[in-house]
Amino acid sequence: MKVLRAQAMGMCFGVKDAIQKVMALPHPEETAVYGELVHNEEVLTQLREKGLTQLEEGNRSAPSTKPWLVLTAHGVSDREKKELLDRGKGLIDTTCPLVRRVHETAKHLGQCGYFVVVVGRRDHVEVKGLVGDLRSFTVVGAPEEVRRWEADRIAVICQTTTPPALLEKVFEKISRKNFGKEIRFIDTICRPTRERQRAVEELLEEVEALVVVGGRNSNNTRQLKALAESRHVPSFQVETAAELKPDWFKGFETVGLTAGTSTLDETIEEVYRELIRMNSRIETQTRLGLS
Repeated sequence: MKVLRAQAMGMCFGVKDAIQKVMALPHPEETAVYGELVHNEEVLTQLREKGLTQLEEGNRSAPSTKPWLVLTAHGVSDREKKELLDRGKGLIDTTCPLVRRVHETAKHLGQCGYFVVVVGRRDHVEVKGLVGDLRSFTVVGAPEEVRRWEADRIAVICQTTTPPALLEKVFEKISRKNFGKEIRFIDTICRPTRERQRAVEELLEEVEALVVVGGRNSNNTRQLKALAESRHVPSFQVETAAELKPDWFKGFETVGLTAGTSTLDETIEEVYRELIRMNSRIETQTRLGLS
């Protein structure tokens, strides 16, 4: 079995910068992370070992006794920042610059009087931050959710990890359903997401199955797996090498490997090495007639 790696995969600069900033904090015991810094259990474990506590992503309003809060790479709204400051918290902002750009874009469009359509997962922390400062908006997760809205001026942006193919389908339906209205489209997919999606598309032309390494809560990781499924290529998502199962790969001659933008380089390498070792064991068993 041959293992081919995607040309672009793994941790993006925004996530790396956030982790480095938090790991360098002089007094981690006085700090709580406002949600999940990244959707990666290995990194979260390292942060806990360093002394940081973490608020549950689904319940960030829970009281924290820590004087400092780390805002994650996914960002929060200005309204939420003010609420935290009013509670007397010091804020350490690790928002990805690309996410921050989308926040500014969303606010500007709202101030210009547009009804803002955000393409993304409405339950995702990034999307909650994007719409937190808007008065007139909706969140659309699929073409089936598109409506003809009452507003005459519509602006469309998206969660940074939205698959380009999905965005294209949603925007096409928005344009059709709202024909005759002013529709402004700003593509806010981040470059790392686009590069990783494109790399997987190329990889799927060469492999019979795909392994995707990344956290269970990582949206961009899930989207990489979904891309393989849309091409009817068997795909397996794991967080660590220990989750790999030899039975998954029986009968496959070529397997692809990719990873989400919150996955550590060393984790990817461990998965790659385990796939190679696993293949060696399968070949030995086959020669001995044990498979």
